[in-house]
Amino acid sequence: MHLQSLTLLNYKNINHADIKFSAKLNCFLGDNGAGKTNLLDSIYYLSFSKSFFNSMDSQNVKHGNEMFMLQGKYFRQNDNENISVGYKQGHKKQFKRNKKQYKRLSDHIGLFPLVMISPSDTTLILGGSDERRKFMDGVISQFDKSFLEALLKYNRALLQRNNLLKYFAENRNYEEDTLLIYDEQLIEYGTIIYTKRKKFLDEMIPVFQHFYNFVSGGKEIVSLHYESTLESNNYREQLLNSRAKDRMSHYTSTGIHKDDLKLGLGDFPIKKLGSQGQTKTYLLALKFAQFEYLKNAGTINPILLLDDIFDKLDANRVGKIIELVSDDQFGQIFITDTNREHLEGILNRISTEYHIFRIEEGKVIHS
Repeated sequence: MHLQSLTLLNYKNINHADIKFSAKLNCFLGDNGAGKTNLLDSIYYLSFSKSFFNSMDSQNVKHGNEMFMLQGKYFRQNDNENISVGYKQGHKKQFKRNKKQYKRLSDHIGLFPLVMISPSDTTLILGGSDERRKFMDGVISQFDKSFLEALLKYNRALLQRNNLLKYFAENRNYEEDTLLIYDEQLIEYGTIIYTKRKKFLDEMIPVFQHFYNFVSGGKEIVSLHYESTLESNNYREQLLNSRAKDRMSHYTSTGIHKDDLKLGLGDFPIKKLGSQGQTKTYLLALKFAQFEYLKNAGTINPILLLDDIFDKLDANRVGKIIELVSDDQFGQIFITDTNREHLEGILNRISTEYHIFRIEEGKVIHS
C-alpha cells in the first residue's frame, strides 16, 4: 500500500497543496514552523480519522477560515482508494471512503495502517499512564476489531458507572443492583482488553528489544513490562473491595483503565535515568516494533512517518536507523528534516527512489 497523492485545503498553516508522492521515500525539508509536521499530520488523519496532535477538529482549521478538507488517493491491495474528509465549524465532519460516508468512524481504523514517530512521543516516557495505554490500544485497534469494540464498550460502561457514583453522592442514595450491572460490563469487556493487551506485549517485547539492541549497538540493557492488577487479582473481587473507596471518590478506582507499562533502562526507570539519546532510541525501538507487529498481524505494509527523528542521536545510531529504513521490510516512508545537507547525506546512503519537497510558510514546493 502507498499514498499516491494528497490534497489539502486550510489544514493548520497550509492554505492549499496538491502533492504527488513516491511509492518509496518522501522528504519534507524546511525550517521549524514551516508546516512539515502538519503535512505528516494530514496523512495520519486520513488513516485514523483524527489528528495526531489535536483531538478537536476546530483546532485543525487554518486561522481565519471556517473549514478544512483533506483528500488522499491510495493504491491498496491492487486497487485505487480515495479517502476524504471535510470539516466546517459548527458541523459534523464528513469522512468518506470512495465517496461513501462512514456510519461509524471506527470501521475505518486499520484499513490504512500507519506508524508515526514524532518528538511528541516523549510523552510515552514522561507522561502519565494514559499515554502508554493509548499507545497499546492504538496498535491493537489497527488490526483487531473485536478489541476496539470491547474498548469502546468498556469506556462507555466506565463513564456510566462513574456518573452513577456521582449521582448516588449528590442524591444521598445507593442502589447496589444498578451498580452491579455496570460491574458486569466492566468485567466482561475489561477481561477481553487485558487478555489482548497481554498477548500483544508478550509478542512485541522481544521485537522491541531486538530493535533497541540494533540501534544502540547492544550497549545498554532495556526492559518493558505490562503492569495490571488483573495479573494477580480477580476483577470482580477488585470491584467489590474498592466499593467503599469508589463511593467516596465518585470514581472507579480499579480496572484495566489503570494499567501501565513499566519502561526500564538497566535496573531503573528510563524516565529517571535515560539520556536524551537513550530516551529517543527507546522510543524509536518501540515504534519500529509497533511497525513490525502491524506488518506481521495484517496483510498490508504500514506507512511510516518519521518526524525529526535524527535530532539528539549520535552518528552511529543515525547510521543504524538509516540501515533499518533502507531495508525492503519497510514500504512507503515520509521523513521531515530542517537541514538539507544533513538530509542529502542521509539520502546518499539509501539506494531507493525518493522525492524531496521544500516547505516554506505553509507552501509545498517539489525540489
